[in-house]
Amino acid sequence: MFVLWSFNYLAGKIALRHMEAFTLAAFRIDLAALVILPFYLFRRNRTSLRVRDIGTLSYLGFFLVINQSFFTVGLAYTTSGHSAMILATGPIIVLLFARALKLEALTPGKILGMAIAFTGVTILATEQGLNLRHSATLTGDLLTLLGTSSFSVYAVLGKKFARQYDSLTMNTFNLLAGALLLLPLCIQRAVHLDWGSVGWAGWAGLFYMAALSSVAAYTLFYWVLRYMEASRVAAVNYLQPIGAILVAAAFLGEMPTRNLLLGGGLILLGVYLAERGTG
Repeated sequence: MFVLWSFNYLAGKIALRHMEAFTLAAFRIDLAALVILPFYLFRRNRTSLRVRDIGTLSYLGFFLVINQSFFTVGLAYTTSGHSAMILATGPIIVLLFARALKLEALTPGKILGMAIAFTGVTILATEQGLNLRHSATLTGDLLTLLGTSSFSVYAVLGKKFARQYDSLTMNTFNLLAGALLLLPLCIQRAVHLDWGSVGWAGWAGLFYMAALSSVAAYTLFYWVLRYMEASRVAAVNYLQPIGAILVAAAFLGEMPTRNLLLGGGLILLGVYLAERGTG
């Protein structure tokens, strides 16, 4: 799962060279819904959705839209390394949200870990100043953080339904709900897109984000969510920032900066300390 998501940054950066960020975000989710639907419909013994759960799963689909859209748009304004490190704070935000719902208690170890992790986020976000207009990464970092927060809410709220539905069913209906929400934007962007200007690499990047990241990786995520606590599921991304940084350096020429290494190190340390206190 973390391997698929590690290369998602590379796919996103390549696709963003060929199409505008909001176009990519809308196309990604609607294409993902089209990709996953046949797998659900032609699956033997598929799980039917209970009518009483349609509203809640559609609600989860909203958080899916926020998560993937903000990630995509944020990636257009920041580096792959910054994006990956900010996404690594997911377990911390999950803990905070789970605490707000009284699902988990805060211990001194968790509080210390949270403080260290968000110190790391601050170092990343302020690397080029606090001015949204003049900082090359701050806008993207903030959008990515909002997307990560949405994913964390999504992980906690989805825990209940992950026990009731198999991973393919969960992901199918969440993506369908998200695709319906974004359909008007998708149509509007498709009408105004200069299709001839999008090269094969742009389409390949879009397909990777839709089929491998949104469909394959998220389906695997739901499967794991059935058997693990939400905060521990989010912690599988420990290695994702490292993978994303290495991929970005090798293929995009995004060499890690001092702030990225320092801030990223603090984030990973903080997440580790907070997670160690959940046992």
